[in-house]
Amino acid sequence: MAQWERLRNLCDGKQQLHELYDSDAFPMDVRHYLSAWIEKQEWQRAARDHALAMVLFQILLENLDIQHSRFVQEESFLLQHNIRRYKQNFQKYQDDPCALASTIQCYLNKEKEILDDEEMSGKVQHLRVEQEPMDMSSQQDLDRKITSLRNEMQRMEHTMICLEEQQDEFDFKYQIHKLEAVADEALKKDQVKVLQQLLTKLNNNKKSTLSELKKLLDRIEELISLLVNRELTDWQRRQQKSCIGAPDSISGDAELCLFQVREFFSKLEELVEKVSYDNEPVKVQKPALERRADQLLKDLLQSSFVVESQPSMPPAKGPLVLRTNLQFSVKTRLLVKFPELNHSMKVDVSMDREAPRVKGYRRFNVLGSTSKALNMAESHSGGMVADFRHLTLKEQKSGVSGKVISDISLSVTEELHLIYFNTVFELKGFSVELQASSLPVVIISNSSQQQSAGASVLWFNMLSQNPKDVLFFANTPAAPWPQFGEMLSWQFLSATKRGLDAAHLEMIAHRLFGKFLHRGRSAVCMNTFYVWFDGILVLVKTFLEDLWREGLIMGFVSKGKEKSLLKKQQRGTFLLRFSESVIGGITFSWVEITITGEPDVKTVQPFTKVDLSQIPFHEIIRNFQILEADNVPENPLLYLYPNTPKDEAFGKYYTEKTGGNVNVLLLLVESCNQEVSGDFNEGCFSAMVRSENKLKEFI
Repeated sequence: MAQWERLRNLCDGKQQLHELYDSDAFPMDVRHYLSAWIEKQEWQRAARDHALAMVLFQILLENLDIQHSRFVQEESFLLQHNIRRYKQNFQKYQDDPCALASTIQCYLNKEKEILDDEEMSGKVQHLRVEQEPMDMSSQQDLDRKITSLRNEMQRMEHTMICLEEQQDEFDFKYQIHKLEAVADEALKKDQVKVLQQLLTKLNNNKKSTLSELKKLLDRIEELISLLVNRELTDWQRRQQKSCIGAPDSISGDAELCLFQVREFFSKLEELVEKVSYDNEPVKVQKPALERRADQLLKDLLQSSFVVESQPSMPPAKGPLVLRTNLQFSVKTRLLVKFPELNHSMKVDVSMDREAPRVKGYRRFNVLGSTSKALNMAESHSGGMVADFRHLTLKEQKSGVSGKVISDISLSVTEELHLIYFNTVFELKGFSVELQASSLPVVIISNSSQQQSAGASVLWFNMLSQNPKDVLFFANTPAAPWPQFGEMLSWQFLSATKRGLDAAHLEMIAHRLFGKFLHRGRSAVCMNTFYVWFDGILVLVKTFLEDLWREGLIMGFVSKGKEKSLLKKQQRGTFLLRFSESVIGGITFSWVEITITGEPDVKTVQPFTKVDLSQIPFHEIIRNFQILEADNVPENPLLYLYPNTPKDEAFGKYYTEKTGGNVNVLLLLVESCNQEVSGDFNEGCFSAMVRSENKLKEFI
């Protein structure tokens, strides 16, 4: 459906539509009767292409003539009058058709915003996570300020046109007065008086225009404060926590408005050059206002150049952990579109421009294609992108340059480094150097350091408020458990689409802190813990994601808690949990009933990625058997805790309906008088996997 038809069908959005067209800049009648033609034209391109803009301008006038003829035939007197008046008003764009194209494009964009707002309001009720009322209010306030700024810019455009016409009128009459030889002194005085009045009015209007420009800069500065200090800062903090990002183009309106303000100043300069007089206000006030506008533009552009995707190695093992001599990728973005700068802005990569002078701190060179052009072709969400996909790092042989000024000694996985990106923005006589930097990366030399490095990345981005603090681990702060637990849950949520619940976090907290749950945790101990935690995360992501996401794996539960849960259940009840002693291991325990009628919990040794890469875990559960003393094989796993039949819980994952050709796991139970507590051991039990008629020792 055409955009205009969609707008007309709105209910809640109609008031916004009436407010949008509550002026003669672009009449609603013209939008309505020429809607099909208007929506098919490339107004955005015409705003930059004078030839195309002139063609569209002429066609618009012809369409108005055609519409006027129809109203004549229909004897619609009022509509005839309106269309004739609109055509006359559009004649003012004869010398600047690009301005008309820009105006029409602006209205079309605002219409789309109304439609998007309506669509969003319809979706809000379906969102599972509702936005905070304060956030919604802040966003609405930001949207209102942007809309208001656009309207102010349009009014200022009109003011500049009127000012130029007024000065041209004064100049014309002044030149005529100089050429005419008026003998009548009284008449001559009257002419001078009229000229003086025109000059006074012109001077007052220039002062008023300069005052309005100052207010406009105040509005832009306020908007920049919201965009940079709140919106961009919030995004950077969210990116720091998640180490991923897809920022919105939040600064384009302010930047483009500032370029337009600079054009206003240029127009004022032209007026001064044409007509000059004593105490000219533009000469006095313009320089300071122009410097302020340029500084605002510089600050905003510098904030608009960001690292969109943080450095990471393929295949993705999590961002910000890089290994020497292995390729990594990173993406930068300028948050606004400047088509005329497409491919002309070059981004250069460098490392540790101001590396700390501490003991043993390593230095690296960036190798590969270290210079790329910003372009819009690779950007999916606006702005211009430079995507570096084949960079590598090589350690410098010389080590730290300059004198070491600190006795701080950091391990490899605590040593943080920054990657810098530099470019130069040049447009319409304005030039500024832009720089962005990655979040701190950890650089390792072998895969055994991967998990400890990941722990450092997690700890830094959870706690640090300074994204450039490369000496963070010189004095590592402790984290409160709620914050730490939330971050661990996020790790599972992002990897498997299911986070950790309160019971999971309780088990982890007890493993970390025992009874001291309110204490923080040092990064040194954190590394040891994270190796265990990340081993589980990798195992689940690789082999168990579906079972985990459906809640079939209890996972994080201690042996003591497991035993207390199972002893209350019927025979054959089992649960799946992650091993506390084997990194990247999962096991299951079930309840048996002894001769005396007492419940007895038994546990098999953990399965790791080596095992699960050969036999899917659900097939192990399906075909697991034990041989009792009378050599009768039996599967002791009957009900998934608390009481779900095994085949009902796992049936949809089975590869075949019968067990005739599947791999069978036999747990051979030998005579053993000792009480089994915890994982089975090799002294009492052995297990074998029968796979394609080949036997191998399994445990």
